[in-house]
Amino acid sequence: MVNPIPFGAAKAILEKYHYLHSMPGGTKLAFGVFLGDRLYGAITFGSGPANVYRMVEGANPSDCLTLSRLWLSDELPSNSESRVLGIALRALKRFTPIRFLVSYADPAQGHIGTIYQATGWVYTGLSEAMPMFDIGDGKPRHSRSLSHTYGSHSVKHFESCGVKVRVVPQSRKHRYFYFLDTDFQGKLKVLPQAYPKKEAI
Repeated sequence: MVNPIPFGAAKAILEKYHYLHSMPGGTKLAFGVFLGDRLYGAITFGSGPANVYRMVEGANPSDCLTLSRLWLSDELPSNSESRVLGIALRALKRFTPIRFLVSYADPAQGHIGTIYQATGWVYTGLSEAMPMFDIGDGKPRHSRSLSHTYGSHSVKHFESCGVKVRVVPQSRKHRYFYFLDTDFQGKLKVLPQAYPKKEAI
């Protein structure tokens, strides 16, 4: 069963089990995956790169969300990721005004976006590498997460407050789009590409 859950519940399970051990700032929606009354996973959607919506002609920032986190317990049956993602996508299409989604797969972690390929997302190649920032707690954050949490992503601001910021370089990531409103699919400004394969990484 997939149901909306409080952000606090999603944050707790993602910080404990997701490989990034964080829930990004700007999260707008969180769903939990249940067997009975036990939580076995979480999926979140929220603000992503500030200008990614511009890759779709005529889109506004409010038209787009980023699939920011997905973690499911290994105790769930095989193919659970595809099933859970499908349920979430149908819910977004039915109950929200969101027109399309963006998500990323990190080749540095050996990820190519298999789940997105299995659920019909459009692959658009590699994104630009965006650095992350560690403000001394060992948790790399995107600049947008810093802004949402602390009101600023200025390195000078943090350092003026006595916080030493470490820049954490990132690799380019595989970028996928999913169009909840199919009218927007024809407005994509970049050409779709063939799905990357595991052996090519």
